[in-house]
Amino acid sequence: MIIPIRCFSCGKPIAHLWEEYKKRVADGESSKKVLDEQNLERPCCRAMFLGQADTIELVGKFKKS
Repeated sequence: MIIPIRCFSCGKPIAHLWEEYKKRVADGESSKKVLDEQNLERPCCRAMFLGQADTIELVGKFKKS
């Protein structure tokens, strides 16, 4: 799934924060710390990031028949 431009619940723009979040979490920082520093305080916005499954690379390997 690709991260949506805005939060589904409150409408806050969140897509511009995804790349930094993904990079910092991959480097070993805690998700809570990164989300707090990005000022994502609402539970709905935090859930968008925590529930994200980055499968675009996996899906891109399959060809359409």
